[in-house]
Amino acid sequence: MNTETTRRALLTAVLGAGVGGMTLTEARSYLDRFAPGSGSVWGAADSDIDGTVESSYGPAEVTYDDDHVPHVEADTERAAYFAVGYCHGADRLFQLDLYRRLMEGRLSAVFGDRAVDSDVFHRQMDFAAAADATWERTRETETGEVVQAYVDGVNAAREQESKPLEYRLLEYEPDEWTPQASLLISKQISWGLTGTFRTLRTALARESLGAEPTEELYPRLMAHDDPIIRGGDTPESTQHTDTAVPEAGMVSWLAEFETRPGIGSNSWVVSGEHTASGDPILANDPHLNLTVPPVWYEQHVVGPDPLDVRGVCFPGVPFVIIGQNHAGAWGFTNTGADVIDFYSYETTQDGGYRYGDETREFDSRTETVEVADGKDREVTVKRSVHGAVLSQFPDGDDLAVADELGVAWTGLSATRTVEAVRRLNFADGMADAKDAIRVFDEPTQNFVYADRDGNTYYWVTGQIPIRTSDGEVVEGTRIFDGSAREGEWGDGYTPFGTSSWEGFVPFEEKPGVENPDYLATANQRLTNDPEHYLSEGYAPPFRGGRIYDLLDARAESDQPMDAEFLREVQLDTYDPRWDLFRPIIEAGKRKDGKDYTRLGYDPYQVLADWDGEMKPDSVGALVFERWLRVFRRRFGEKHLADAGLPEDFPEPNDWVLGTLSLNDSDGRWFDGDDGLQVAAAFAMRRATEEIIDEGWDDYGDWNQVRFTHPFDQDFLNYPNLRTAGSPGTVRNFHSEESTGASWRMLATFDGESRAVLPGGNSGDYFSDSYADQLRLWADGEYKPMDRGLPDGTDLRFEEGSR
Repeated sequence: MNTETTRRALLTAVLGAGVGGMTLTEARSYLDRFAPGSGSVWGAADSDIDGTVESSYGPAEVTYDDDHVPHVEADTERAAYFAVGYCHGADRLFQLDLYRRLMEGRLSAVFGDRAVDSDVFHRQMDFAAAADATWERTRETETGEVVQAYVDGVNAAREQESKPLEYRLLEYEPDEWTPQASLLISKQISWGLTGTFRTLRTALARESLGAEPTEELYPRLMAHDDPIIRGGDTPESTQHTDTAVPEAGMVSWLAEFETRPGIGSNSWVVSGEHTASGDPILANDPHLNLTVPPVWYEQHVVGPDPLDVRGVCFPGVPFVIIGQNHAGAWGFTNTGADVIDFYSYETTQDGGYRYGDETREFDSRTETVEVADGKDREVTVKRSVHGAVLSQFPDGDDLAVADELGVAWTGLSATRTVEAVRRLNFADGMADAKDAIRVFDEPTQNFVYADRDGNTYYWVTGQIPIRTSDGEVVEGTRIFDGSAREGEWGDGYTPFGTSSWEGFVPFEEKPGVENPDYLATANQRLTNDPEHYLSEGYAPPFRGGRIYDLLDARAESDQPMDAEFLREVQLDTYDPRWDLFRPIIEAGKRKDGKDYTRLGYDPYQVLADWDGEMKPDSVGALVFERWLRVFRRRFGEKHLADAGLPEDFPEPNDWVLGTLSLNDSDGRWFDGDDGLQVAAAFAMRRATEEIIDEGWDDYGDWNQVRFTHPFDQDFLNYPNLRTAGSPGTVRNFHSEESTGASWRMLATFDGESRAVLPGGNSGDYFSDSYADQLRLWADGEYKPMDRGLPDGTDLRFEEGSR
């Protein structure tokens, strides 16, 4: 049978058509592969590579523990990371390959025309060229040598281990892994955290709604009192109004490829002044996409002294990104810094563009997007002096020249982040950690650190541009006129090349605190008094404010902040949105004459008795969450859709929505004196109708783990589990978006560090560790994260024992 036809048929089944939609011959082929005991897909099995891993770099000992975490030990760093690469290749090969194909714009070659939209965008952004530039900068360094050893290990596993089930389903072979591919994974993570098209959406909203309403609905700075670094007066929010307006269709298309709602994180560090042990404690739970398998891979690596590090990395990237070594522990949350800008151009008749007093040619080439069992597509890849140029819709139609958009993003340059992370793994204390994050170029992150000497530390990492127009510093809240050289990033940025990073915010001038007693980050505003423009917008203050409330109360009590208390903080399910919206719901009750007998309870009484905790067995949590969704949706329909904005245009965040609602004294948003009450009552009636129709009895009936494999087939997906948390709680969870705590870690210096993944460390469907941590994660439990062998012995050999 023709391989391409079979592959296409399997893809159709995998992506939702089901076997019933195939021809008889195709269905037989599909079913034959699943024949128990004999079908080809069942040939894949969990790797068992415990023992010595040999390589040209030397031997390494690999021991998997009961959670399928590899403990790797070697005399040389390159031997150790060859073994790490082998583990990644054995456990997560399809995930590595999928991420690389995504960023290179080569998904369609395997998955068909459903992936063309994605491939066109990623080709035009040319992330692959940025990874090439990063490797050129890295390859001659010590870090480059280690990355190459890791890559060799991935390829050894690719050649020697059984192929994952996914390859057997799709009948294709994974390409050779390369150093550029590993660096491309880093670009993918950075883009997911900093690649936002907020500037374009805001410009579109301003055109449809007007400047003042747009500022109210989408403020750059929210007027709350819970920044990361506390103190000072709340700054005023301002946005530029003089800007070009993007094409609405382009904005909707690009929204598919930016940071998803719910991407964020929590972290905090507490000094020994407040702990029972007298040592600091660090907590981190990064909120990312919750996928099958998880976005993180846990590992423990011991190499030449002092390398002894355990934590999580992104599969495809060698080094521990969040974790703990012999001296300290560290974590990251997203800063939200504005590191991307957009440019319009005045073009010439021959296809060039004006740049100041010059006329320049776009660097342009045509590439072919291969489409499995379909028509290949041509895509134009353009560059300007600023970076990538988006010039084509996925259907192949060129945009009008006036709608072409230049994109400058810090990740399009050669960056040093992989070197920074390697240095962190070796760091022998706070001084080393500070030196490491100086070269952490992307993404911009809130870095928290604690060490065995009692130090605590917080600093913002990543390159943040200082923009100038006509020599004056400007903010990045508009689409710049690239031809007039507005919004220039100085002389230090070279897209797709090596940047000097001159003209960017100096490291010492980024927000930071050395040795705070305690400090918490939750993607909220960094500081009330920044020295430079930093961001177009931050997360609502619900999580950050709640964490500080809990830490403040404990600090003022007679009880220390021990590990058990800080686990309770990380798993806190009180939703501060309830405090904001409760008076609105109570006002709506006065206008609501509905008989709720069919529901079986009075929703207003349930909420009056509710404690605000978003727990699975709570009826109040169910009513509140569903009410808020209807209230938010109705507001968006009335004020956004009616203004002509695209259907998928995001509503204002919940802090803005609640604050506007409570302060709508002139009836601007809710049609007069009783408009808010009517809207609140309507939301309750509609929400309870949905609850009845869906048959939900409590919050857990709706709020469930729904983590799906890229193929979204029941047998590959994780099981649905009831769980706690909401978008507003510290225990963060977005059920519909499948975002939340992608790794929970609590690092201590008394041997009791603990952590958990939302799933399993193995990406092999046949492995016992495919989803073995999922129940722990859903139930708010942890497992040990020590740096010893499974039998409790120290992994590091004594000197001379070899």
